[in-house]
Amino acid sequence: MLVLDPDVLTLVALGAAGLSVVLLLLVGVLLLRIRRLSRAQLRAFDVGDGDDVVSALGRHGAQLARLEADLEAQQVTAARLRERLRGTVSRVGVVRYDAFEDMGGALSFSAALLDERGNGLVVSAINGRTETRSYAKAVQAGESEHSLSAEELAAIDHAVRQSPPTTLPPMTGRWRRRAS
Repeated sequence: MLVLDPDVLTLVALGAAGLSVVLLLLVGVLLLRIRRLSRAQLRAFDVGDGDDVVSALGRHGAQLARLEADLEAQQVTAARLRERLRGTVSRVGVVRYDAFEDMGGALSFSAALLDERGNGLVVSAINGRTETRSYAKAVQAGESEHSLSAEELAAIDHAVRQSPPTTLPPMTGRWRRRAS
């Protein structure tokens, strides 16, 4: 059997006790750091119910997946709305003019109301001394199966190009027609 000197045994015991005190202090410091890190983790991930980082990240991942699904649904809805808007009146052209040489003030007008595709109608109001006549003609792709006056053609052209309203100089003759 191994016999140790009591002085050496005392030194080994004191060394072990000192080392255990140092290790105990180190464990205490590490526990404080872990506690601080846990508090920071709770604040950073807003985990108030005792969850750890992994479960918080899992919850956030699920939320992101729901948000992505919602975003895709919104994109589908936006595309559907864009398609519906293409069929609404979005292009307007107005031309004011004097339909008769003895009338002033450019009280007659032609207004084209078209969608993005150039479909819609052109409305004309011819103002005379005693009466006003109104006409509406269908327009498909910027053209009409009805005869169009120069003013109606100009209104369609303004609508297609989105030009501001204009007033044409007096014309000779009431209507200049163009067959389509």
